[in-house]
Amino acid sequence: MKIIEVNNLSKVFIIKKKYKGKERWKNLFKKKEKTIKKAVDNISFSIEEGESIAFIGPNGAGKSTTIKMLTGILYPTEGTIRVLNLNPSKDRVKLSYNIGTVFGQKEQLWVHLSAMDNFLFFGSIYDIPKKELQKRIKTLAETFEINEFINQPVKSLSLGQRMKCEMVASLLHNPKILFFDEPTIGLDPVAKETLRKLIKKMNKELGVTVFFTSHDVGDIEELCKRVIIINDGKIMLDDSMRNLKYHYLNKKIVEVNLKKDIKIKECEGIKILKHKDTMYKIEVDMNFKTMDDMMGLFKADDLQDISISTTPLEDIIKLIYKRGNNNEKN
Repeated sequence: MKIIEVNNLSKVFIIKKKYKGKERWKNLFKKKEKTIKKAVDNISFSIEEGESIAFIGPNGAGKSTTIKMLTGILYPTEGTIRVLNLNPSKDRVKLSYNIGTVFGQKEQLWVHLSAMDNFLFFGSIYDIPKKELQKRIKTLAETFEINEFINQPVKSLSLGQRMKCEMVASLLHNPKILFFDEPTIGLDPVAKETLRKLIKKMNKELGVTVFFTSHDVGDIEELCKRVIIINDGKIMLDDSMRNLKYHYLNKKIVEVNLKKDIKIKECEGIKILKHKDTMYKIEVDMNFKTMDDMMGLFKADDLQDISISTTPLEDIIKLIYKRGNNNEKN
């Protein structure tokens, strides 16, 4: 069953020029020049119930504008949207009872209140009966392991603890869709991994459809089975995570610091990007070599330090965008 349907969606903003400095007086008396900015440009996609989808792109690509239209905050200039068979622009209040949001950079909880007081407050907003609300809070508090600090003021919680409480608050009214915007930003590796596991659990066990935006490739790899990449307001790619990994996330960057200068030779799948004294920066193509193959280039006793990273998301988007342009020319 399709839970979100978007057809030929566009959003245009008209931006008026603002004068600064000595020309500020012109803002009062002179007719302002107007520029037209097409934030979202004729996009179409649909999402099935229970899917976990990554909607990603660089800053200014049109992600936030699309989400705001899907949730009814912004009206589309052209095109149609159906979310849970509702028109977000016309049925925003009704839709709000069936969707939830979690923002890594924007708090929805009142920081001077305890997490529990926040949950009671949100419960009253969503007209949840008292007994039903208490039952839901108890279940979610156990699932997300927040009982230890549920009665503490939110402002006293760590970022990881606060994000757990944000998740609980978003799930109180049993939403069918959850929109995540950079939920793991700023979290330490342990808290980030914990939150990822909770999101996966929520998607699998509660059947909540996940609409996820993030600049963290790790989030996308671990949480999403499908990826939509948007750039300059247009959809550049709509494919499975499996295909994206094979074609674009198949390279790892390995930086090693050895105890002594050892000559590492290039071969198929192993490329030396940088070498200075005992430091190596190596690109490993996972289609040809495994990490075990890479580690076999030197003895374990010779290793002093190692770090492994994936290709930055921005570089992947640039590559997809470049290939798209080349295909159009051909």
